[in-house]
Amino acid sequence: MRGLCYFYLSILTQVSSSTLKVVGFFGHNVTLPCTYDFQTHGVLSFCWGREMVPRYKCADTIVSSEDGAVVVRESPRYQLLGRVTDGDVSLTILDAQWSDAGVYGCRLQIPGWFNDEKVNTDLVMEEAPVEQPVTEDWTLTAAVTQEILTTSMTTNVDVGDPTLDISAVTTAEKFKAFLEVGNIGRAAAIFLSTIIIILIFVFRRRFLPKSTLQQPHTSTAENIYEVL
Repeated sequence: MRGLCYFYLSILTQVSSSTLKVVGFFGHNVTLPCTYDFQTHGVLSFCWGREMVPRYKCADTIVSSEDGAVVVRESPRYQLLGRVTDGDVSLTILDAQWSDAGVYGCRLQIPGWFNDEKVNTDLVMEEAPVEQPVTEDWTLTAAVTQEILTTSMTTNVDVGDPTLDISAVTTAEKFKAFLEVGNIGRAAAIFLSTIIIILIFVFRRRFLPKSTLQQPHTSTAENIYEVL
């Protein structure tokens, strides 16, 4: 008879229990779920332990609550962040470490014989994934490249490139200097031409008039003698 009782007890225990697997990341918060129907049962007492839920209470209890009040909390890293009015008594482990890996048990104490619900959770810790930077692939076509180059050249001209300004100033100065040198050359040529013309005029005034004046006198004398 006793053996039959243990048999039925084991069946009821297996039916009212479940096992979950949760993966947590090192250094991050991880939540182990445990919920019930609040509308049906109201506020329930419950407990969390670091082993599978035994037949009575919790093994190695880390959090315990009775009639809505937490009476046991082994570490401030163990938090109940769910809404009890929604029947959520999930356990959240803050800043999870490698040592937090293992089996956790949640017992919900429902009034009546063999009515307690059990949730066993196997927490597996892993290294947090490295977030890869998001990059966009750009494929430049010939038209897009030409447009970019045209826009860049237009922008450079509008803004004013110092190199272009310096080149323009240098060219202007060289041209101005060239004009100044040309003006000096032209002025010198005109001056020399004027001097030459004056010298020619003076030369003609000094030498040509005498020969011109002597010829008429000779001709007049000869004409007089001929008349006589």
